[in-house]
Amino acid sequence: MNLSSNKKLRGVCVGAGYFSQFQYSAWSRIDEVEIVSACNRNVDKVRDLATQHGIPTVYGIDRIDEMLDTEKPDFIDIITPPETHIEIVRKAAQRGIAIICQKPLAPTAEESEELVKVARDAGARFLVHENWRWQPWYREMKRQLDAGAIGELFSISTRMRMGDGWPEDAYIDRQPFSRDYPRLLVYETGVHFLDTFRYLGGEVESVYARLQQRNALIKGEDAGQVVIGFKSGGTAILDASRYNESEADDARYTFGTTRIDGSEGHLELDMDGNITLKRLGEAPVQLDYFHSRTDFAGDCVYRFQRHFTDRMLDGQPFESSGEDYLKTIDLVEACYVSQNKGQVVTIEERKTR
Repeated sequence: MNLSSNKKLRGVCVGAGYFSQFQYSAWSRIDEVEIVSACNRNVDKVRDLATQHGIPTVYGIDRIDEMLDTEKPDFIDIITPPETHIEIVRKAAQRGIAIICQKPLAPTAEESEELVKVARDAGARFLVHENWRWQPWYREMKRQLDAGAIGELFSISTRMRMGDGWPEDAYIDRQPFSRDYPRLLVYETGVHFLDTFRYLGGEVESVYARLQQRNALIKGEDAGQVVIGFKSGGTAILDASRYNESEADDARYTFGTTRIDGSEGHLELDMDGNITLKRLGEAPVQLDYFHSRTDFAGDCVYRFQRHFTDRMLDGQPFESSGEDYLKTIDLVEACYVSQNKGQVVTIEERKTR
């Protein structure tokens, strides 16, 4: 799609849960986009968001077909639970509407593949809302890697301690559905880091995972360690827990610390978004790059939606396409297979879906 400079992209949003506030906020700051309508099961809840962000019309979820036919949007932003995604994707794809779909894409890998196929077969442009790799510190670390600042990539080590999963009422205030996910840490949270590992280190050859459930009152795992083997020969390690706490004032800014070692030095990210570059034999240098505490995790939702808008306007491919994101879902599934088998799982070269 190539639009003239004086025409805005018309969008609609479906969903009004906790995280949607960041998406609505980001859209309101992108001049080339106009959100013309919003839809949700609870109309009063979405009406409040619409009023806050100047969205002219709202619909109940039972009127989504009417919304799509009446508003004729260029794109739809799906911000609903995973089990609802495929039907909404199908409705949008049939109408030739570009699609942004929140992760997790679907409850299972097979359903995720079907969802991506629905969009692909209809020729609809499709982007997965995976905002982690758009956090400014990871974009800067990737820039440094690509520039050869630390030479050949040896390893990536990320440590996350959220501390939101130990109380008896864990997750209820923010995302209560987390309590009932049979898979939690990797499926809902760790997937972000797995995708970021792919972004930073390239394609993956093997996975080994040891997962634990620390809070007996929830259904899924909430802690674990994952070791990723890159095809390049490098390694990534995720040491994560939603149960134990961080000492940081705001554990949800960077969601953890990351160190990247290379043949000529290392990069290190702290909990406040500071990145240190230390080349072998030289003094450490704190990198000067822009990051802010606007909205969520360095304003990564805005950066992601800015990418979508720019690529829609110039007709270029999306970074987190459905086909590409299925590779990340493969890593999620490999973690659970590894946990069940107690062994390393090799990722076979992906076949055409």
